[in-house]
Amino acid sequence: MKGVVHEAAGGVYRVVLVDGVQVEASLRGRVKQEQRTGNQVVIGDVVTVDRVDDAWTIESVSERTAELVRRGRGGRAAKLVAANLDMAFAVVAAQAPQATVELVDRLLVLGESSGMHPLLVVNKVDLPGADAVAAHFAKVYEPIGYRVLPVSAESGEGIDEFRTQLCSGTSTLMGPSGVGKSSLLNKIDPGLMLRTGGLSRKTGTGRHTTVGSRLIPLTCGGLVADTPGFGDVALWGVGPEDIETCFPEFAAEVDACRFRRCSHIHEPVCGVRAAVAEGRIVESRYQSYITARREAEDAEA
Repeated sequence: MKGVVHEAAGGVYRVVLVDGVQVEASLRGRVKQEQRTGNQVVIGDVVTVDRVDDAWTIESVSERTAELVRRGRGGRAAKLVAANLDMAFAVVAAQAPQATVELVDRLLVLGESSGMHPLLVVNKVDLPGADAVAAHFAKVYEPIGYRVLPVSAESGEGIDEFRTQLCSGTSTLMGPSGVGKSSLLNKIDPGLMLRTGGLSRKTGTGRHTTVGSRLIPLTCGGLVADTPGFGDVALWGVGPEDIETCFPEFAAEVDACRFRRCSHIHEPVCGVRAAVAEGRIVESRYQSYITARREAEDAEA
Protein backbone atom coordinates (compact mmCIF):
# COMPACT_ATOMS: atom_id res chain seq x y z
CA MET A 1 0.00 0.00 0.00
CA LYS A 2 1.31 3.44 -0.92
CA GLY A 3 1.66 6.39 1.40
CA VAL A 4 3.66 9.55 2.11
CA VAL A 5 6.22 9.93 4.87
CA HIS A 6 5.01 12.69 7.20
CA GLU A 7 7.59 12.34 9.96
CA ALA A 8 10.98 10.70 10.38
CA ALA A 9 12.75 10.29 13.71
CA GLY A 10 15.11 7.70 15.11
CA GLY A 11 14.59 5.19 12.33
CA VAL A 12 10.81 5.25 12.71
CA TYR A 13 8.70 6.74 9.92
CA ARG A 14 5.13 7.97 10.27
CA VAL A 15 3.44 7.22 6.97
CA VAL A 16 0.02 8.50 5.94
CA LEU A 17 -1.55 5.92 3.64
CA VAL A 18 -3.73 6.73 0.64
CA ASP A 19 -6.84 5.97 2.70
CA GLY A 20 -5.77 8.44 5.40
CA VAL A 21 -4.70 5.84 7.94
CA GLN A 22 -1.42 6.64 9.73
CA VAL A 23 1.11 3.91 10.52
CA GLU A 24 4.60 3.79 12.01
CA ALA A 25 7.04 1.85 9.87
CA SER A 26 10.70 0.88 9.78
CA LEU A 27 12.92 0.42 6.73
CA ARG A 28 13.31 -2.97 5.10
CA GLY A 29 16.99 -3.92 5.03
CA ARG A 30 17.28 -3.80 1.24
CA VAL A 31 15.80 -0.28 1.19
CA LYS A 32 18.63 0.87 3.47
CA GLN A 33 21.14 -0.36 0.90
CA GLU A 34 19.63 1.52 -2.04
CA GLN A 35 21.45 4.59 -3.27
CA ARG A 36 19.51 7.83 -2.97
CA THR A 37 20.53 11.39 -2.20
CA GLY A 38 21.47 11.37 1.45
CA ASN A 39 21.02 7.57 1.55
CA GLN A 40 17.86 7.96 3.60
CA VAL A 41 14.10 8.27 3.53
CA VAL A 42 12.76 11.72 4.37
CA ILE A 43 9.48 13.55 4.77
CA GLY A 44 7.65 13.85 1.48
CA ASP A 45 8.89 10.53 0.15
CA VAL A 46 6.24 8.37 -1.50
CA VAL A 47 6.70 4.84 -0.21
CA THR A 48 5.15 1.41 -0.40
CA VAL A 49 4.52 -0.25 2.95
CA ASP A 50 3.58 -3.75 3.98
CA ARG A 51 2.32 -5.22 7.22
CA VAL A 52 3.73 -8.43 8.63
CA ASP A 53 2.00 -9.50 11.83
CA ASP A 54 1.76 -6.25 13.80
CA ALA A 55 4.77 -4.49 12.26
CA TRP A 56 4.83 -2.17 9.24
CA THR A 57 7.87 -1.92 6.98
CA ILE A 58 8.77 0.37 4.10
CA GLU A 59 9.31 -1.93 1.12
CA SER A 60 10.20 0.63 -1.59
CA VAL A 61 10.66 4.34 -2.22
CA SER A 62 9.31 5.96 -5.38
CA GLU A 63 11.49 8.15 -7.57
CA ARG A 64 11.51 11.73 -6.31
CA THR A 65 10.24 14.63 -8.37
CA ALA A 66 12.23 17.16 -6.33
CA GLU A 67 14.79 17.14 -3.53
CA LEU A 68 15.61 19.99 -1.16
CA VAL A 69 19.20 19.15 -0.33
CA ARG A 70 22.12 21.04 1.14
CA ARG A 71 25.62 20.18 2.26
CA GLY A 72 25.74 18.53 5.67
CA ARG A 73 28.06 19.39 8.51
CA GLY A 74 31.67 18.90 7.58
CA GLY A 75 30.84 19.30 3.90
CA ARG A 76 31.32 15.63 3.01
CA ALA A 77 27.74 14.41 2.83
CA ALA A 78 24.37 15.53 1.56
CA LYS A 79 21.73 16.69 4.02
CA LEU A 80 18.38 15.93 2.43
CA VAL A 81 15.68 18.12 3.98
CA ALA A 82 12.52 17.01 2.18
CA ALA A 83 11.37 15.33 -1.03
CA ASN A 84 8.66 15.94 -3.62
CA LEU A 85 8.01 19.57 -2.73
CA ASP A 86 5.97 21.82 -4.99
CA MET A 87 7.07 25.18 -3.60
CA ALA A 88 9.79 26.72 -1.45
CA PHE A 89 9.49 29.90 0.58
CA ALA A 90 12.68 31.68 1.61
CA VAL A 91 11.76 33.26 4.96
CA VAL A 92 13.85 36.04 6.49
CA ALA A 93 13.23 38.75 9.09
CA ALA A 94 13.29 42.45 8.27
CA GLN A 95 14.49 43.07 11.82
CA ALA A 96 15.49 41.06 14.89
CA PRO A 97 17.55 39.58 13.31
CA GLN A 98 17.81 41.78 10.22
CA ALA A 99 18.47 39.76 7.08
CA THR A 100 21.24 40.53 4.63
CA VAL A 101 21.19 40.16 0.86
CA GLU A 102 23.91 37.53 1.27
CA LEU A 103 21.57 35.37 3.36
CA VAL A 104 18.66 35.93 0.98
CA ASP A 105 20.82 34.99 -2.00
CA ARG A 106 21.95 31.77 -0.31
CA LEU A 107 18.37 30.74 0.37
CA LEU A 108 17.25 31.58 -3.16
CA VAL A 109 20.19 29.73 -4.69
CA LEU A 110 19.43 26.70 -2.50
CA GLY A 111 15.86 26.68 -3.78
CA GLU A 112 16.95 27.09 -7.41
CA SER A 113 19.51 24.29 -7.11
CA SER A 114 16.71 22.05 -5.83
CA GLY A 115 14.57 22.77 -8.89
CA MET A 116 12.25 25.33 -7.30
CA HIS A 117 11.86 29.07 -7.90
CA PRO A 118 11.34 30.34 -4.35
CA LEU A 119 9.09 33.11 -3.12
CA LEU A 120 10.77 35.51 -0.68
CA VAL A 121 8.83 36.11 2.54
CA VAL A 122 10.00 39.05 4.68
CA ASN A 123 8.62 38.68 8.21
CA LYS A 124 8.44 41.15 11.12
CA VAL A 125 7.56 44.15 8.95
CA ASP A 126 5.69 45.59 11.95
CA LEU A 127 9.01 46.47 13.63
CA PRO A 128 10.61 49.96 13.35
CA GLY A 129 12.72 50.34 10.22
CA ALA A 130 11.42 47.12 8.70
CA ASP A 131 9.58 48.81 5.84
CA ALA A 132 12.85 50.12 4.39
CA VAL A 133 14.42 46.66 4.53
CA ALA A 134 11.45 45.04 2.81
CA ALA A 135 11.41 47.79 0.16
CA HIS A 136 15.11 47.23 -0.53
CA PHE A 137 14.58 43.50 -1.01
CA ALA A 138 11.68 44.21 -3.37
CA LYS A 139 13.90 46.56 -5.39
CA VAL A 140 16.64 43.95 -5.71
CA TYR A 141 14.64 40.76 -6.28
CA GLU A 142 11.35 41.58 -7.98
CA PRO A 143 12.97 42.80 -11.23
CA ILE A 144 14.64 39.39 -11.63
CA GLY A 145 11.41 37.47 -11.14
CA TYR A 146 11.25 36.75 -7.41
CA ARG A 147 8.03 37.66 -5.68
CA VAL A 148 8.61 39.46 -2.38
CA LEU A 149 5.87 39.14 0.25
CA PRO A 150 6.11 41.40 3.34
CA VAL A 151 4.34 39.77 6.29
CA SER A 152 3.99 40.06 10.04
CA ALA A 153 3.05 37.22 12.34
CA GLU A 154 2.40 39.89 14.99
CA SER A 155 0.13 42.32 13.12
CA GLY A 156 -1.25 39.93 10.52
CA GLU A 157 -0.03 41.98 7.55
CA GLY A 158 0.26 39.83 4.42
CA ILE A 159 -0.94 36.69 6.23
CA ASP A 160 -4.04 36.15 4.08
CA GLU A 161 -1.97 36.23 0.89
CA PHE A 162 0.67 33.97 2.42
CA ARG A 163 -2.06 31.51 3.47
CA THR A 164 -3.34 31.41 -0.10
CA GLN A 165 0.14 30.52 -1.34
CA LEU A 166 0.50 27.71 1.20
CA CYS A 167 -2.91 26.12 0.71
CA SER A 168 -2.13 24.10 -2.38
CA GLY A 169 0.48 21.39 -2.76
CA THR A 170 3.44 20.66 -0.50
CA SER A 171 5.81 23.45 0.45
CA THR A 172 8.66 24.26 2.80
CA LEU A 173 9.79 27.33 4.70
CA MET A 174 13.55 27.80 4.37
CA GLY A 175 15.31 30.17 6.72
CA PRO A 176 17.45 30.45 9.85
CA SER A 177 16.11 30.08 13.37
CA GLY A 178 14.57 33.20 14.85
CA VAL A 179 12.94 34.61 11.71
CA GLY A 180 9.48 33.47 12.83
CA LYS A 181 8.65 30.47 10.65
CA SER A 182 6.70 28.69 13.39
CA SER A 183 5.00 31.94 14.41
CA LEU A 184 3.85 32.49 10.83
CA LEU A 185 2.41 28.99 10.63
CA ASN A 186 0.61 29.51 13.94
CA LYS A 187 -0.86 32.74 12.60
CA ILE A 188 -2.00 31.05 9.40
CA ASP A 189 -3.43 28.03 11.23
CA PRO A 190 -3.86 28.76 14.98
CA GLY A 191 -4.76 25.15 15.72
CA LEU A 192 -1.17 24.08 15.04
CA MET A 193 0.18 25.59 18.28
CA LEU A 194 3.81 25.12 17.21
CA ARG A 195 6.58 25.94 19.67
CA THR A 196 8.18 29.33 19.16
CA GLY A 197 11.28 30.91 20.64
CA GLY A 198 12.96 34.28 20.91
CA LEU A 199 16.47 35.38 20.05
CA SER A 200 19.56 34.48 22.00
CA ARG A 201 20.68 37.43 24.12
CA LYS A 202 24.29 36.45 23.56
CA THR A 203 24.33 36.10 19.77
CA GLY A 204 21.18 37.90 18.65
CA THR A 205 20.28 34.89 16.54
CA GLY A 206 17.40 32.47 16.83
CA ARG A 207 17.16 29.43 19.05
CA HIS A 208 16.13 26.13 17.48
CA THR A 209 12.55 25.31 18.44
CA THR A 210 11.95 22.74 15.68
CA VAL A 211 14.20 19.75 16.33
CA GLY A 212 12.73 17.16 13.97
CA SER A 213 11.23 17.20 10.49
CA ARG A 214 7.59 16.57 9.68
CA LEU A 215 4.88 17.41 7.19
CA ILE A 216 2.13 19.50 8.75
CA PRO A 217 -1.36 19.36 7.22
CA LEU A 218 -3.04 22.77 7.11
CA THR A 219 -6.79 23.11 7.56
CA CYS A 220 -6.92 24.82 4.16
CA GLY A 221 -5.57 21.71 2.44
CA GLY A 222 -1.84 22.30 1.95
CA LEU A 223 1.10 20.48 3.51
CA VAL A 224 4.10 22.32 4.96
CA ALA A 225 7.47 20.78 5.77
CA ASP A 226 8.40 21.89 9.27
CA THR A 227 12.16 21.53 9.58
CA PRO A 228 14.92 22.87 11.86
CA GLY A 229 16.32 26.31 11.01
CA PHE A 230 19.00 26.54 8.35
CA GLY A 231 22.17 27.47 10.20
CA ASP A 232 24.19 26.47 7.13
CA VAL A 233 23.00 26.99 3.56
CA ALA A 234 25.87 25.43 1.62
CA LEU A 235 24.99 23.75 -1.68
CA TRP A 236 25.41 20.08 -2.42
CA GLY A 237 25.93 18.43 -5.80
CA VAL A 238 26.10 21.64 -7.83
CA GLY A 239 29.25 21.97 -9.93
CA PRO A 240 30.98 25.34 -10.39
CA GLU A 241 29.85 25.54 -14.03
CA ASP A 242 26.21 25.06 -12.95
CA ILE A 243 26.11 27.84 -10.37
CA GLU A 244 25.09 30.41 -12.99
CA THR A 245 21.83 28.50 -13.54
CA CYS A 246 20.87 29.37 -9.95
CA PHE A 247 20.95 33.08 -10.86
CA PRO A 248 18.04 33.59 -13.29
CA GLU A 249 19.14 37.07 -14.36
CA PHE A 250 22.35 35.64 -15.85
CA ALA A 251 20.47 33.77 -18.59
CA ALA A 252 19.86 36.88 -20.68
CA GLU A 253 23.55 37.87 -20.58
CA VAL A 254 25.62 34.71 -21.09
CA ASP A 255 25.20 34.70 -24.88
CA ALA A 256 27.35 37.84 -24.96
CA CYS A 257 30.29 35.99 -23.40
CA ARG A 258 33.17 35.25 -25.78
CA PHE A 259 33.86 31.84 -24.24
CA ARG A 260 31.26 29.10 -24.04
CA ARG A 261 32.35 27.96 -20.56
CA CYS A 262 32.92 31.46 -19.21
CA SER A 263 33.27 31.59 -15.43
CA HIS A 264 32.16 35.26 -15.46
CA ILE A 265 35.08 36.10 -13.18
CA HIS A 266 38.28 36.68 -15.17
CA GLU A 267 37.65 36.07 -18.89
CA PRO A 268 37.66 38.98 -21.36
CA VAL A 269 34.41 39.96 -23.11
CA CYS A 270 32.04 38.61 -20.47
CA GLY A 271 28.36 39.40 -20.90
CA VAL A 272 27.62 38.94 -17.21
CA ARG A 273 30.34 41.31 -16.02
CA ALA A 274 29.26 43.84 -18.63
CA ALA A 275 25.70 43.60 -17.28
CA VAL A 276 27.00 44.22 -13.76
CA ALA A 277 28.96 47.28 -14.94
CA GLU A 278 25.90 48.62 -16.76
CA GLY A 279 23.55 47.99 -13.81
CA ARG A 280 21.44 45.22 -15.35
CA ILE A 281 22.73 42.79 -12.72
CA VAL A 282 22.92 44.00 -9.13
CA GLU A 283 26.46 44.04 -7.76
CA SER A 284 25.50 42.18 -4.57
CA ARG A 285 24.01 39.37 -6.64
CA TYR A 286 27.20 39.09 -8.66
CA GLN A 287 29.27 38.92 -5.46
CA SER A 288 26.98 36.17 -4.17
CA TYR A 289 27.57 34.30 -7.43
CA ILE A 290 31.34 34.54 -7.01
CA THR A 291 31.09 33.25 -3.43
CA ALA A 292 28.86 30.34 -4.45
CA ARG A 293 31.08 29.39 -7.39
CA ARG A 294 34.25 29.44 -5.30
CA GLU A 295 32.59 27.31 -2.63
CA ALA A 296 31.61 24.83 -5.35
CA GLU A 297 35.19 24.79 -6.64
CA ASP A 298 36.50 24.17 -3.11
CA ALA A 299 34.02 21.33 -2.69
CA GLU A 300 35.38 19.63 -5.81
CA ALA A 301 39.01 20.09 -4.82
